[in-house]
Amino acid sequence: MARMNIFEALRVSHETQRALSGRLLASEPNTPERPRVFLELKRELLAHETAEERCFYVPLFEHDTTVDAARHAISEHHEMDEMVEDLGRQEVTAPGWVAGAKKLCEKIEHHLKEEETKFFQEAGKVLTEQQKLSLAKDYEAEFLTLRTRQD
Repeated sequence: MARMNIFEALRVSHETQRALSGRLLASEPNTPERPRVFLELKRELLAHETAEERCFYVPLFEHDTTVDAARHAISEHHEMDEMVEDLGRQEVTAPGWVAGAKKLCEKIEHHLKEEETKFFQEAGKVLTEQQKLSLAKDYEAEFLTLRTRQD
């Protein structure tokens, strides 16, 4: 089986984030599923963002054509982190929690779509095929380490 490149590796977590977002928004209030899915989404986002920043964005700072996009993506990670923190300070049954969760999920989808339709294409032009494979290996190892530490 061929190794994944960085874009394929990142999409694995992107699909997990989409699935968790959907499950969160579909969850019923006053059930144990809602806080469980929120915690899982929070963990997925944290591990993905950190590994992505270290293993994908940082190398792209070296290229004039991708530095602004990398900065923008990191800024969006920060916005999502703040949204997660705000939701985490509230009970999942609190008024406004669902509206906040919906805003978070919309932000996640915006970010993922922007990465996949714009940023990946820009990055693909500056990275060599070997770098794409190497960065995927680094990302997967970092992501796994971060997810394991959370449990």
